[in-house]
Amino acid sequence: MSPGAHVTGDLPTEYADEQLHTRMGIEITRWDVQEMVGTMPVKGNRQPFGLLHGGANAVLAELLGSVGATMHAASFGSVALGLELSCTHHRAAREGLVTGVARPIHLGRSTATYEIVVSDEEGNRTCTARLTCIIRPKAPGA
Repeated sequence: MSPGAHVTGDLPTEYADEQLHTRMGIEITRWDVQEMVGTMPVKGNRQPFGLLHGGANAVLAELLGSVGATMHAASFGSVALGLELSCTHHRAAREGLVTGVARPIHLGRSTATYEIVVSDEEGNRTCTARLTCIIRPKAPGA
């Protein structure tokens, strides 16, 4: 996929218009197993007090880390599935875009773990997340 593209992959057509990241305005701008980068607007992803919702950070982190893990797993014919996600919220984002950068901590044959750093437009770290995906062989015929 090209930079800035929305993730759809080989999803069944019936699910193409149901993707959470699309509704949240997330765009991946760098596609690489070693560094996934994506942006998300604060507008439309706020909690009741007007700040970026912590769950929105989690969606951004999960998307970036799981796509990186999926690319890694695909290199040896396997698939990656989210196993654990943790997020630490450091400071509020109020306006503009946040940018997530996912880099691998571990890329193995049975698990892949990414650290995802989310920053505001001024470069302030707003959230640090860690995602671990389990890697399994692709089902025959899948």
